[in-house]
Amino acid sequence: MAIQKILVVDDSKTELHHLSDVLGKRGYSVRTAENGEEALRRLEEDKPDLILMDVVMPGQNGFQLTRSITRDPRFSDVPVIMCTSKNQETDKVWGMRQGARDYIVKPVNADELIAKIKAFD
Repeated sequence: MAIQKILVVDDSKTELHHLSDVLGKRGYSVRTAENGEEALRRLEEDKPDLILMDVVMPGQNGFQLTRSITRDPRFSDVPVIMCTSKNQETDKVWGMRQGARDYIVKPVNADELIAKIKAFD
């Protein structure tokens, strides 16, 4: 399955704009959400092919949200890539335990991000 539609979940408008720009320029269709509640609404409206998930957000954090998405039978086939400034090995291990399929640390290197996305194609 080719990745075309990507949902970017991040509470930073700057980060959402940057990632949308990087992905949009490479032909991906991007939708954004600024928190867990909005992300779940977006999932219901139009199931993405991949989710880029921040960790530190108000309300439900990215680890909790990833766990609930990857354990939901409707969305368990959608790969989640954690995209966060949390760069400790324990954070990465915990993210993968919650169901994330990959992990990238901010500031995001555009080429590295695209390579990670293409690995799911």
